[in-house]
Amino acid sequence: MKRLSKTLSAGLALLSLTLCVRSLQSQQPAPACSQCATWSVPQAPFKVYGNTYYVGTHGLSSILIDSGAGLILIDGTLDQSAPQIAANIRTLGFRIQDLKLILNSHAHYDHAGGIAELQRLSGATVVASKWSAAVLTKGGVAPEDPQYGQLLPIAPVAHVRTLHDGEVLHLGNLTLTPHSTPGHTPGGTSWTWQSCEANRCLNMVYMDSISAVSADGFKYTQRPGLSQMQDFEQSFTFLETTPCDILITPHPEASGLWDRLDKRNQGITPDPMINPTACKKFAVTTRAALQKRIDTETAH
Repeated sequence: MKRLSKTLSAGLALLSLTLCVRSLQSQQPAPACSQCATWSVPQAPFKVYGNTYYVGTHGLSSILIDSGAGLILIDGTLDQSAPQIAANIRTLGFRIQDLKLILNSHAHYDHAGGIAELQRLSGATVVASKWSAAVLTKGGVAPEDPQYGQLLPIAPVAHVRTLHDGEVLHLGNLTLTPHSTPGHTPGGTSWTWQSCEANRCLNMVYMDSISAVSADGFKYTQRPGLSQMQDFEQSFTFLETTPCDILITPHPEASGLWDRLDKRNQGITPDPMINPTACKKFAVTTRAALQKRIDTETAH
């Protein structure tokens, strides 16, 4: 009987261990980012126009600007893509150590995830809107973000300088103007500057995301005072009124960047990268997408 009891005890212990292991296996999280592999596909860097270059991955934009007195980078894409961005900067013949400013469109992991590492590599000053600076400094995800609950956290950034209202950034002879374009996030920021080539200067616009994307259960129409709608309208108005010759977006396909680059590489003229109507057209399509989202919310 004692031998039988020991055998039963051993069997029960083994069964309990097996069930425990299976339970832990069943609780393993799904892949954290289903799109990260696609977003991380390498992209050869190229000149957009004048002193403006694309150094991001194929799925996520990162823009390098040579001021002549140092380099400026807009957005750092994913944390695992920081080495790609640094390598692309070197491929263009620049030094990562000459990076003086790192700017951000909005504090999500797919656009700000690599900023901490890029700052570590370069020693650059990170500059962001008040809301975004708070998120970057703390790391993680802000609870008031429409996508809270489905975003990966970002690594804290050691030193972030907060943009003051109306502040314009200067480096060498280059002037960069930040524009508050909220909606996608409360701290969304777009950037404008001029790039010159053969005595022709063009207005460059790096337009932040303004898509109405959110976590399940979030409703833009239930925000207090419809503040979210007012935020989006502010961003649409900026797009409709700002001087715009070349439009670039954090997700390059949103502004048709690859189609324009393909046409340029085919020798099509005038340069397909240049389109003075692009910003206004983008305002039309994004406004329509928001209205579709609002119609869906109010229909239930």
